[in-house]
Amino acid sequence: MAKGLFVTGTGTDVGKTYVTALIVKKLREAGLNAGYYKAALSGAERVDGRLVPGDAEFVRRAAGIAGDPLESVSRIYEHAYSPHLAAKIEGGPLRMETVREDFRRLSERYDPLTVEGSGGIVCPISFGEGERLMLADIVRGLGLPAVVVSGSGLGAINAAVLTVGYMRAHGMEPRAVIMNGWVPGGIIEEDNRMMIEELTGLPVAAAVERGADDIGIGAAELLKLYGGEIR
Repeated sequence: MAKGLFVTGTGTDVGKTYVTALIVKKLREAGLNAGYYKAALSGAERVDGRLVPGDAEFVRRAAGIAGDPLESVSRIYEHAYSPHLAAKIEGGPLRMETVREDFRRLSERYDPLTVEGSGGIVCPISFGEGERLMLADIVRGLGLPAVVVSGSGLGAINAAVLTVGYMRAHGMEPRAVIMNGWVPGGIIEEDNRMMIEELTGLPVAAAVERGADDIGIGAAELLKLYGGEIR
């Protein structure tokens, strides 16, 4: 089974997809057959009558992964809602069995495999009749360690500490924080980095500036964050 890493965020639009793309790109540039997977993607655009998984397309293009981005996503929804609500409207709720199957399929093709979450860590994926599936269930069910993508400005401390605390309290293993939107030398950003490390006990593995085309750390350091096995 391929090594894997789960990428979650402190909230929506914090830059998970962007940071994930830089991670996978760095690993592939180092000669690794790195891949990408996302269980549920909402807010897909319809082009010529076909839903296009924008996040998967962005990551695969940035990282140089050939083929159809549809293979990297289990469920795609058109409505830009939480996946559980989009599924109620459009149908096709996601089940953990499907996640496991798709993760195994991609693990046979790529190693390491980076898994991007939806929204923040407290994100309902399927909720209502039948199986209730939260994003945390996917992280635990795949047995993956995680990194948390946070912002760098005001509010970053609170958001990062709450996310890491929730993950630990619910049986997940956050290994590092990656700060996005970094401003070198910024007094707030520098203090936020120090406080996040102090209050979470986790390293800030990378600080990514806006528009950066590199994650800013080496592939060997990134690989230390991967591990865990599917259950």
